[in-house]
Amino acid sequence: MFNIEEKLKKLPDQPGVYLMKDKEEQIIYVGKAISLKKRVRQYFQSSKNHTPKVNAMVKNIEEFEYIITDTEVEALILEANLIKKHKPKYNILLRDDKQYPYIKVTTNEKFPRVIKTRNILKDGAKYFGPYTSGGAVNDTLEIINNLYPLRTCRMNFDKNERRQRPCLNYYIGRCLGPCHYDVDEKKYMGMIDEILLFLNGREEKLIEVMEEKMKEAAKSLDYESAAKYRDKINSLNLILEKQKIVSHTLIDQDIIGMATGIDEACVQVFFVRGGKVTGREHFILKDTEYLERGEILSSFIKQFYIGTSYTPKEILVEDEFEDMEAVSSWLSEKRGSKVSVKVPKRGEKNLLVEMVRKNALDMLVQHGDKLKRKMDENLKALNELKEALQLDDIPKRIEAFDISNIQGVESVGSMVVFENGQSKTSDYRRFKIKTVLGPDDYGSMEEIIYRRFNRGIKEKDLIKQNIARIESFSVFPDLIMMDGGKGQVNVAKRVLNELGLNIPVCGLVKDDFHKTRALTYEDIEIELTTNSSGFKLITRIQDEAHRFAINYHRSLRDKKMIRSILDDIKGIGDKRKKALLKAFGSIDNIKKATVEELASVEGMNKLAAQQVSDFFRAQNTRKG
Repeated sequence: MFNIEEKLKKLPDQPGVYLMKDKEEQIIYVGKAISLKKRVRQYFQSSKNHTPKVNAMVKNIEEFEYIITDTEVEALILEANLIKKHKPKYNILLRDDKQYPYIKVTTNEKFPRVIKTRNILKDGAKYFGPYTSGGAVNDTLEIINNLYPLRTCRMNFDKNERRQRPCLNYYIGRCLGPCHYDVDEKKYMGMIDEILLFLNGREEKLIEVMEEKMKEAAKSLDYESAAKYRDKINSLNLILEKQKIVSHTLIDQDIIGMATGIDEACVQVFFVRGGKVTGREHFILKDTEYLERGEILSSFIKQFYIGTSYTPKEILVEDEFEDMEAVSSWLSEKRGSKVSVKVPKRGEKNLLVEMVRKNALDMLVQHGDKLKRKMDENLKALNELKEALQLDDIPKRIEAFDISNIQGVESVGSMVVFENGQSKTSDYRRFKIKTVLGPDDYGSMEEIIYRRFNRGIKEKDLIKQNIARIESFSVFPDLIMMDGGKGQVNVAKRVLNELGLNIPVCGLVKDDFHKTRALTYEDIEIELTTNSSGFKLITRIQDEAHRFAINYHRSLRDKKMIRSILDDIKGIGDKRKKALLKAFGSIDNIKKATVEELASVEGMNKLAAQQVSDFFRAQNTRKG
């Protein structure tokens, strides 16, 4: 039996991380402390100074554990990693797992490429970013590819690999063709130097260089080259017109501003590279009521930068926070050079932070207005459903079921959940049909309805006995929606009757084009106008159930196909399989690839590539 009082007496006066757990041993809060002894004891002393959120958490603490670290910085890193891993209920959570895209110039290889990546490696290449969208990276790469004929292939020129003939890019003037011809490496690297100027935000310098080259070409009567430089200069000038210079320091900065509402906050981050805003991103943080601004900001910064590949030289914020010095030390270690976290009080930097804060406030207002409009529209739709089906109450929770199979192969079922008119993806469930052979939609639907609600009944029983906590299966819907008509509805009702459950069930009536035209409920066909809120909600639910089932079916089919083909090739294991599929996108593309193209994939070599090529060639011979 865990004795909190005894455990508190043994807490060390050292830095570390503490983990609060509930009676199911689930981690509900993760925190760090310079002194574990002082910090953890505070939770179990007088609750007068505690916020309602802390009081609620303390009531649910059944036990705690701690991890001692050597320094506060180590504790900070461990805290951020544990929050990201466990997503505790009472921590502020940054629900953003994206890896921002960067532009990579492969200066670590002969005849460098310019590519998009989401991972920064210590490989000697140069990285630029982050960009807030793949679209922004693609736009920049398109500009570069239009201006410079660089290679895009993965050939290893350090090994003197060559092709018998260059690819299409050479013939359309998009590549100089170093894979086939002897290309002047000095000329090629001159293009790379100009691209690096461009990506470093020094377009003005690049324009000066190009203007000089244009004049030299004109003097030499090389009017074709002069015209090309002129066109490049015009393109760069257009880009400069769109960019906004916000800082004259020319160092890389992230500027962070925040606006707080009643129970949520919006944090806005502006990415400034070379004095220019290259992008911005906003984040809505929930359950921030009663929290100090500094606590919110500290939680955000730690969770945000634990997941980013790049850390700028300077981070500007509008409020000081408790572990600001430790955060600065941690980020400096992460970057490999000094990172300053500053609260500017006056001058240009203060104005920048104020600008970002105003943007955060505007985004928070927009988010609130948008959320309210969406809630009002959803409530209207649910009311329309209630009236149409003559239900006693609004169907706050709707569960929709669908079956997917292609020619009877790999039948699967899906359950999607909508609460208050919004999809609740955490409660979605997928079912691989176990007891039905062949394309029997009724039999398959009977199986998944039984499995879903039988498990729910068992979970409810365990909860009553205090053996289990509330899970999604134990929460029953106010309305069940079947993708089919009366037949599917009757199947569901029969299963529910067997289980002793009384839940309304409706079905979707389709027209000749397999589009929903009405609902069926209690053997009555009910039509809704196609432009009504209720009909639009039904369509959203149906599309989501269908999408979810189809995606699951495809994933099972693809896994089966991958296992049956690539596993038969000698020397191709899981890592190479994944690398090949990632590089080529499909089995068909792998079949069509040359030995050189296969060998250029990460983790492959010439021997493995030859084995893949020989395998598929032998297959084609047998088919022939």
